[in-house]
Amino acid sequence: MDNADVADKDIPNGDVEDLEALVVGAGFGGVYQLRRLRQEGYKTKLVDSASDYGGVWYWNRFPGARVDITIPHYEFSDPELWRSWSWTQRFPGSAELRAYFRFVAEKWDLRKDTYFSTRITAAVWNEEEGKWLVTAANGRHFRAKYFLLNTGFAAKRYIPDWKGIDRFQGTWVHPSYWPKTEPDLTGKRVAVIGTGSTGVQLSQQFSQVAGEFVLFQRTPNLALPMRQVEYAADEQAFPRENYTKFFTDRTQGFGGILINFLPRATFDDTPEQRQATYQKLWDEGDFHFWLGTYHDMMFSWDANKEAYTFWRDKDQRPKLKEMLAPEIQPHAFGCKRISLEIGFYEIFNQSNVSLVDVNATPVLEVTEKGIKTTEKLWEFDYVICATGFDAVTGGFNEIDIGGTSGQKLTDKWLEGVRTYLGLAVSQFPNMFFTYGPQAPTAFCNGPTCAELQGEWIVNVLNHMREKGSKSIDAEEQAESEWTKGVSAIANASLLPTAKSWYMADNIPGKVRQPLIYLGGVPTYYKTINDCAKNGYAGFNLK
Repeated sequence: MDNADVADKDIPNGDVEDLEALVVGAGFGGVYQLRRLRQEGYKTKLVDSASDYGGVWYWNRFPGARVDITIPHYEFSDPELWRSWSWTQRFPGSAELRAYFRFVAEKWDLRKDTYFSTRITAAVWNEEEGKWLVTAANGRHFRAKYFLLNTGFAAKRYIPDWKGIDRFQGTWVHPSYWPKTEPDLTGKRVAVIGTGSTGVQLSQQFSQVAGEFVLFQRTPNLALPMRQVEYAADEQAFPRENYTKFFTDRTQGFGGILINFLPRATFDDTPEQRQATYQKLWDEGDFHFWLGTYHDMMFSWDANKEAYTFWRDKDQRPKLKEMLAPEIQPHAFGCKRISLEIGFYEIFNQSNVSLVDVNATPVLEVTEKGIKTTEKLWEFDYVICATGFDAVTGGFNEIDIGGTSGQKLTDKWLEGVRTYLGLAVSQFPNMFFTYGPQAPTAFCNGPTCAELQGEWIVNVLNHMREKGSKSIDAEEQAESEWTKGVSAIANASLLPTAKSWYMADNIPGKVRQPLIYLGGVPTYYKTINDCAKNGYAGFNLK
């Protein structure tokens, strides 16, 4: 069926809600867009499959779940919010983050224009009308000029295709499906599969209560100390009178936070100076040792090895050191997602904790009682499958999106993702997205990019309104050049040398390519704004 043939007769009762903009996803990106588009006078609705705001933090409610970006980085810059909101920790937990979203929803009066428990399943571009016809699983239908996706980089769970999972008689759960009623794991036999950020956080929690705790590891996590801080009363990281300048300045940090690489290379310093620099960064906690270090750390193997050697030789390493901090560097430091830890390495000194290297003893199958490796059968009551997500593109592929001439987005991306500016896709007019492929995304603080990309999208919609334009579509040549540029920046670094979800390595069959723009937030921000100043060069307006 041609897209132009889609009509009300194809929808039960012809029940279609007409909008100017439909925003998908109620995390930072989505709620910011709803607020701003309403302020600009657009008839807008926000939809989300969850039952409340929070995006990934609605789902990530497992024990120990917390953000690894410090406050006040990890909040909106609106003074109406920060003047009256206080955090209890430097790195807030997921429950506090959900409370923050409820606070934002009240302050910005979002609920009247939000549909929860509404999972979008399909969206089709109608060329004749210049609108998107969007369908939800619960029977809602929308007709909107603009289709704005904010699905984030962790929207589609990934569970390995291990033989026998369906036979397991205990509880097998992906942590983003964690039950709202907390199960009691005291004294239980508990396994965590995976050593990403979630695996680290879960391990720190469950190792303290489980009778037997086992972590299944494929790759060691080169985690850094978090340095958590508890705040009392109205105490915060620094006085609120400094917040206005802070929120302006955070856009100038490489990752949308006020941490920047040093203006010198690793071997510009003497060995003694390097050790002192590394130690200072280490003591600060957060991502300073990763993103505030020498500027050549992720571009030079010799520089990278220096950083890894310092990390490996920290004196708090426990037994099992060769598995957790190998003598031979397992991959380029910082080229897999760095996690922040609070006592993670110390848990392996406990008698109830075991570490299984699935490279040395691969998993053969899952049985009724547990996980069978080439070494033994490990019996469990609970298995938490912290194996991550079909990162960055998974949320898009969960929706059947049809563009011009009936082209499917999944088909277009079959041989690799292509976008323009990490904001749009050629042949999918009037569709924009935040925190998606080929933008800074995982190398950008969520609220920072929600505001930067969100404002750009609002501005382009205003530009179209002023010009009386019906549609805007990225040019294929511009898209091709952007995609090549993203790869060129990544290939100049050590990032492609490591297997990671940054390179789409964690999903079998997924095309290996850099999914993240690595030029940094300031350069990205300048680039998209230059595009706007030049009349939205690289786009066709009709």
